[in-house]
Amino acid sequence: MSRLSLIFSHNSIVPMICALLAGIIILVLNGSWWGVFFVFLGIPAQMLNEYSLHRFIFHLPPPEKQRYFNVLYQAHYGHHDFPTNRKLFFAPIWVSIPVLIINFTIVWALLWLVVPQYALSLAASIVLVGGVGTFLCYEWFHMTAHLPVNKNWVERHVTTLHNQHHFRDFSKWFHVSPGGQIIDKAMGTAIDRETLKKQQRVEFIRTLGMRPDDERLIKARHHFSSKYGLSAEEIERAGQV
Repeated sequence: MSRLSLIFSHNSIVPMICALLAGIIILVLNGSWWGVFFVFLGIPAQMLNEYSLHRFIFHLPPPEKQRYFNVLYQAHYGHHDFPTNRKLFFAPIWVSIPVLIINFTIVWALLWLVVPQYALSLAASIVLVGGVGTFLCYEWFHMTAHLPVNKNWVERHVTTLHNQHHFRDFSKWFHVSPGGQIIDKAMGTAIDRETLKKQQRVEFIRTLGMRPDDERLIKARHHFSSKYGLSAEEIERAGQV
């Protein structure tokens, strides 16, 4: 399966592309020429959004109740547990679409208080064009980082840093989009090569610090086995300490 066909197999990609196209149409029909420059405000805003969701939501401590743990497992823990499972590469649609709606509503409301006549077009420029465009780039680079394919130098750089997050220290390098490492460095979650050489691999790294045989993990793996195509052998292997 090619990268293009793989990314389009995910159910949030087409709706997000539609949102991007809608933003372009709104900007063309209702915006002034200078509104285009606000697209460049949406790019770092989405990178910060990406970082914040990844660090502060997706890496929350594991809930005690199984039903809440299953939500977090489907959102992100499962991706760390099975980092090569292609169905777990992408942000769930029940995360990406609500976040898009919330972001657009907040930005539109704030702009309406200041420049009501331009609120819709500027919100479209920032969120629907800049933000969604960056989100689609994130999905592409994140997918590519987990695939054994030929990569250009940007993709190789992203893969190197993202592999450190998955296989050396899950409390570092929360960004994925190219350039997002600036946020990691500013937030103290970057790690330089020399420090990395001295640091031991974090214990139970693929389960974000949980014992692989934790009952919550075992139940979640079985619960999502058919949805994500997890074999009995994979589940058994993942639970070995």
